[in-house]
Amino acid sequence: MDGDQWLASYRERLQEFGARATQAQRALAGVSASATSRDGAVTVTVDPAGAMQRLVLSERTETMTRVQLAAAVVATAREARAEAARRATAAVAPLIGPEATEILRSHLPDGER
Repeated sequence: MDGDQWLASYRERLQEFGARATQAQRALAGVSASATSRDGAVTVTVDPAGAMQRLVLSERTETMTRVQLAAAVVATAREARAEAARRATAAVAPLIGPEATEILRSHLPDGER
C-alpha cells in the first residue's frame, strides 16, 4: 500500500467514524427516561445524564408525609436514572464497540447496568 492509498483509507475511516459519532450524538439527544412509583404517586423524567427534567406528583401524595414523599421521589428518580443510563449506553455502543461498551457498563452503579 503506497502513501496515497493509505491516506485515502485513513480518510475513509475518519468519515465512517464521524458518521457513527453523529449518529450516536443524535441518539443521545433523544434519550430520556421516566419512572413512576409503584403506588403511582410520583413520576420522574430524567435526561441522558440522569438530571431530573420533570417531576409529576399525583393526588396520592396528599396523604404522604414529607419523609415518604422525599423517599418516593428519590427512589423513582433512581429508577429513571438507571433506565436513562441503559439507553445512553445502548446509543453509543455502535460507536465505541462491544469492549468499550462493557467497560462503560462496568463503571455504572449496580442498578444502572
